[in-house]
Amino acid sequence: MMPIFSVIIPVYNEEAVITESYNRLTRVMQGMGEPYELVFVNDGSRDATAHIIAGFCENDASVRLINFSRNFGHMPAITAGMDNARGNAVIVIDADLQDPPEVLPQMAAKWREGYDVVYGKRSKRKGESFFKKASAKFFYRFLQSMTNVNLPLDTGEFRLIDRRVCDAVNALPEKNRYMRGLVSWVGFKQIAVEYERQERFAGETKYPLRKMLAFAMDAIAAFSYKPLRLATTLGFIMSLVGFVYMLVVLFQALFTERIITGWASTMVVILLSQGIVLMILGMMGEYIGRIYEELKGRPSYIIQEIVEKEMSKPE
Repeated sequence: MMPIFSVIIPVYNEEAVITESYNRLTRVMQGMGEPYELVFVNDGSRDATAHIIAGFCENDASVRLINFSRNFGHMPAITAGMDNARGNAVIVIDADLQDPPEVLPQMAAKWREGYDVVYGKRSKRKGESFFKKASAKFFYRFLQSMTNVNLPLDTGEFRLIDRRVCDAVNALPEKNRYMRGLVSWVGFKQIAVEYERQERFAGETKYPLRKMLAFAMDAIAAFSYKPLRLATTLGFIMSLVGFVYMLVVLFQALFTERIITGWASTMVVILLSQGIVLMILGMMGEYIGRIYEELKGRPSYIIQEIVEKEMSKPE
């Protein structure tokens, strides 16, 4: 029987939480009373995560495990899940239980009302530091201002999408994927379901500050060319300032007896301008690097194996 719902759960070193995650997801999905599948995508875990999920597969025909050949990242794991999902509605949720599975029936109800995308919107974020909350709030609003796509504020990857939305996103050829941006870009009828984000059930976050900054840069580069326009504007301003300063220096040298010392100010101008030039080159490098990655045409992920319960054949 084909599933109505496909629940995609990307996992990386989640042995401390994976059993509880499976139990809660199973309880919620069984309570919805319709065929479903749980698609765990193991992103190269180095602990016992894959072994534990393989045990679920032996006893539960609704569980499938996709093992990557190595760690490819969170977005490729979601992409693999969407590529292999078989349901009419596809749900993406992390294994750490910060996004509670108990919200899924509300999402399913909105889907049945005719919405193609139902995304979870965080009304509260429990167990997170002030810095994490403030930086996340700033990031979402900054990204919104930088792009021409209507990206919902205070949302993550936790969402339900209709099969036609999943197919539309899967058909997009790009390799470096900012999934929540792509889902917004393809359009369709969308609505939010608010929920309180919980503390991580167990284990450690897989997104420290370094990865969050890289993730932010990926998102901006994927959906905005405004940084390049800003670089052009800064270059023009600095050139104008330099030209005016040159005229001032020439005027003082030719028509006044003022001694031009200006060593400190000159060095400040040089260092500032060179810093801006290097920043602009860095921006351009980010975009060129992404063009290079796309041109290579390598797959976003490589599947080592797919584990699922073998169904007995009728005699």
